[in-house]
Amino acid sequence: MIYIENKEKCSGCHACVDICPKSCISMVSDNEGFLYPKVDESTCIKCGLCVKACPIITPKERTKSIDGIKAYGAYSNTKEIRRYSSSGGLFTEIATYIINNGGVVFGAAFNEDFSVSHKMVDTIEGLSVFRGSKYVQSTIGNTYKEAKELLTEGKLVLFTGTPCQIGGLYSYLGKDYENLITQDIICHGVPSPMVWQKYKEYQENKNNSTINAVQFRNKDSGWKSYSVVLGFDNDKEYRQKSGNDLYIKSFLTDLCLRPSCYNCSFKGKVRESDITLADFWGIENVIPEMDNDKGISLMLVNSLRGQALFEKIKDNVTYKETDLDEALKYNSAAVESVTKPKNREKFIRTVNNQGFEKASKKYLGVGTISYIKRILRKILRKIKR
Repeated sequence: MIYIENKEKCSGCHACVDICPKSCISMVSDNEGFLYPKVDESTCIKCGLCVKACPIITPKERTKSIDGIKAYGAYSNTKEIRRYSSSGGLFTEIATYIINNGGVVFGAAFNEDFSVSHKMVDTIEGLSVFRGSKYVQSTIGNTYKEAKELLTEGKLVLFTGTPCQIGGLYSYLGKDYENLITQDIICHGVPSPMVWQKYKEYQENKNNSTINAVQFRNKDSGWKSYSVVLGFDNDKEYRQKSGNDLYIKSFLTDLCLRPSCYNCSFKGKVRESDITLADFWGIENVIPEMDNDKGISLMLVNSLRGQALFEKIKDNVTYKETDLDEALKYNSAAVESVTKPKNREKFIRTVNNQGFEKASKKYLGVGTISYIKRILRKILRKIKR
């Protein structure tokens, strides 16, 4: 029977829930907004499958090797795809190939309330819900089960997610399927759904209207200086550069991440997935001729199956192969976990109890005192010159 004593040992992947033959495990939110398994002991038959399926408690031997990994800088040749993608649009090119060949795609999508869940689509039109970054942890739900049923039927399946979600899928499946292709991302960490909901409430109260559109990575002002854009029912629009948006600031300063993200079990050059996608940060130093600030994907091809797929789509993309170590030099999140800030628990507790605005003023440098400190720092810098 699975029991999480140390929350750093649970990524919330749902493998234990989906593997349970008695359906006696549910995912329950804690006071930080993260989901953890809870067992109904009255129906549990103590078969141990949940523990065996946990990719952290019972880690599986990695079958892929660093020797076969290839790194590319790449972007879609279709301007519209690239424009509305967070980086270079490689996900859409891969997913389009899968669907055009009778397959299905699983990925993270916004719900009506802008929470995030994994879903399945089987049409080109449906892919739009997966496009663009979602900086909040996605709920897997029953999608591992859905994927297994389709794989067993012989359906071509592309499953996308964070490295821990892909690890959970493989642990749940328990064997390889020739018709399965997996794609993960270089993950900084997953923010708390509760913090995201509190931020939304803060913005809706401030703008006196309900949010009806969210873009975490709007590229109108460029890929490197992307903006957060929120649309409201009263036709107002919130637009702020990522470095100035309070939610993105809480994410990038690591204040609202899941406990397991500070000691991630899925970091490393060797990935479980067939393909890894990310922003190619540092492209101006690694492949400067591709740097035009419209979005470049870093694509790591981790398996023969991934390479075979890339061969199928490469006529639709502009790409250049590069050295793996050079490619990862500016993407340290691939191999290193972030450090937990000392105020992390205090920040999340304040968000939960007093709201996002008060927490941001206290821990994100917002308010009169912080403004005065920033002005004084600028004056001191001028004096030193």
